[in-house]
Amino acid sequence: MQTESSRKHVDLLITGATVMTPNGAERVDVACRDGRVVAIGELAGTWSAQTVLDARGLHVLPGVIDSQVHFREPGLEHKENLEAGTRGAVLGGVTAVFEMPNTHPLTLDAAQLQAKLDAASGRAWCDYAFYIGGSASNAEQLSTLENLPGCAGVKVFMGSSFGDLLVDDERALRRIVRHGRRRMAVHAEDDRRLRERKSIVEQSGDVTDHHVWRDVESALMATRSIVNIAAETGRRIHVLHVSTAEEIAYLAQHKHRVSVEVTPHHLTMHAPECYETLGSLAQMNPPVRERRHQRALWEGIREGVVDVIGSDHAPHTLEEKAKPYPQSPSGMTGVQTLLPTMLDHVSAGRLSLQRLVDLTSAGPARIFGIEGKGRIALGYDADFSIVDLSARRVIRNAWIASVCGWTPYDGKSVTGWPIHTVIRGKCVVRDEALVGDPEGAPIRFLD
Repeated sequence: MQTESSRKHVDLLITGATVMTPNGAERVDVACRDGRVVAIGELAGTWSAQTVLDARGLHVLPGVIDSQVHFREPGLEHKENLEAGTRGAVLGGVTAVFEMPNTHPLTLDAAQLQAKLDAASGRAWCDYAFYIGGSASNAEQLSTLENLPGCAGVKVFMGSSFGDLLVDDERALRRIVRHGRRRMAVHAEDDRRLRERKSIVEQSGDVTDHHVWRDVESALMATRSIVNIAAETGRRIHVLHVSTAEEIAYLAQHKHRVSVEVTPHHLTMHAPECYETLGSLAQMNPPVRERRHQRALWEGIREGVVDVIGSDHAPHTLEEKAKPYPQSPSGMTGVQTLLPTMLDHVSAGRLSLQRLVDLTSAGPARIFGIEGKGRIALGYDADFSIVDLSARRVIRNAWIASVCGWTPYDGKSVTGWPIHTVIRGKCVVRDEALVGDPEGAPIRFLD
């Protein structure tokens, strides 16, 4: 029989902090046992713990969930791998990630998904799930594949050259959408239009034309197409890295079935200045665009059109990025800088801390049906991103854990910084330094 004194002894007790609970910001303590939250309130002095974390002056956020990362393993480990990518995640305050299927080999079947789960076991610092790629080759199997343990759902690429992952045929797209019921993630750019317009950059060789080539219409055409197909089939979809004012206006009319992601780089950088300053280091798909689009994305956040912020962490080596444009690949690091850059936006008054929590914790948990994550509440996983809102730091390449070793934010001063990262009641980062061993586990889903 459990005594009162044993009931009040826990594995971890966080004291002295401002905690972002479902009620808002509260000065309370949090007790954690067996990986879950067991008490919230004035606990110091009446509860004991194996580990007491004095978090005075800090804010405890529900663990940040980055629902779009590319960790490049297997096949592209010279750019990134699961250990380094998740190490960067926890150093940046991220407690869980969804990893994308465009690896070598692609993640298209149960064996390839299991290979990723096996590779992450004992090596991943944060919790994880992996997308299955939606393809003409596996469309009829997707309703089974999407329900495998550790699967984040189905990801479809409508507009980039990913071999078997490229779905630019509307009939194939309809087959994919019809087979399954979980929310499906979509990269929406129209591949035919991109192929037709590629001569623009082939002739100029100028990275400042990247957003001219991959124009507004290429994004809007694909977004309209997938939203229409979703309406026909009743499928829930998640449009990734929305980058245009026109898409935000369109998607605002279809929120009953469609969720929306934006990225820190689209919220922070703008054309043409980013290309003039960073060259191909700012090259992403879809591209960073002019200020009017950035303003529309922020308006989408304020009006509730945007559900999630994901990093689209997609590393390439500096040698690869130095190739003459357009041979230079699109992609940049982002998982480690997601929270610092967004906290800096909070400091600047562009969004509230409560809204950031919704975009990075509660939002992903809600729209993807994640079990036990996304809020600080009794019975939920004890995942916390503990931050100092007043800390000033300069982001440096030397801080980046990614195999590629660089960030487009090198030299950027920010206000707001992750100090401790707790995953299922265990500190994996304490005072900005890794502690313990990588003990990440597969994310559980309600669907």
